[in-house]
Amino acid sequence: MSSRKDQKQANRMVREQLAKEQRRRATVWISVAAVAALLVAGVIGYGVFASQRTGEVFTPTAATADGSGFAVGTGPVTVDVYEDFMCPACGQFESGAAATIDQLVKDAKVTVVYHPIAILDRFSQGTDYSTRASGAAACAADGGTFAEYHSVLFQNRPEENTPGLDDDKLISLGTGLGLGDSFTQCVKDGRYKTWSAQITDKASERGVTGTPTVLVAGTVLQDRSATGLTTAVESAVK
Repeated sequence: MSSRKDQKQANRMVREQLAKEQRRRATVWISVAAVAALLVAGVIGYGVFASQRTGEVFTPTAATADGSGFAVGTGPVTVDVYEDFMCPACGQFESGAAATIDQLVKDAKVTVVYHPIAILDRFSQGTDYSTRASGAAACAADGGTFAEYHSVLFQNRPEENTPGLDDDKLISLGTGLGLGDSFTQCVKDGRYKTWSAQITDKASERGVTGTPTVLVAGTVLQDRSATGLTTAVESAVK
């Protein structure tokens, strides 16, 4: 009887030991998974941080071949539009010519290449709004909604000598268009800040000295009214 009791006790001790070992292993694997997740997050975060410190440029996947802008439309005449999202004159151009541009695109007459450069950071009270807005537009382009986001940014264009829209507002404008978590993280990380600086420098090298600068088939558009734009495109087609 005593022997049988001792055997039961021994079996119970073995089971308890096995259970402890299983719990220990589970704890180890949970810890390993948590550390791995932290390492991945750290690598991604450091990649963005390092790119901003070293000047490494992430080019948006939706950018044109030269990486300097975003194309809308597939027409034979190229219209290059250099804009700053804080620029009052750019806002006037958009309000006056946007419908005409949309129609020209719809009629397959033009390919409009928007270059969201940042030359007015000094007028945003230290928040670098022009750069942040340009970068946010690039994030939206990655999500396939550049044209829509470009439009909503000008609808909410802040005045010069103000802080501009904060990142939360830039994000909410995008989520209102259906953009998701990747867009939100892209804006928060400032992924395309160095890209914005690069295309601004590239615009300067091309002779762009102010915004808006509009070129139709490579020629600077002097009359930036809807009529002037239509006339220039029709002339380029001929």
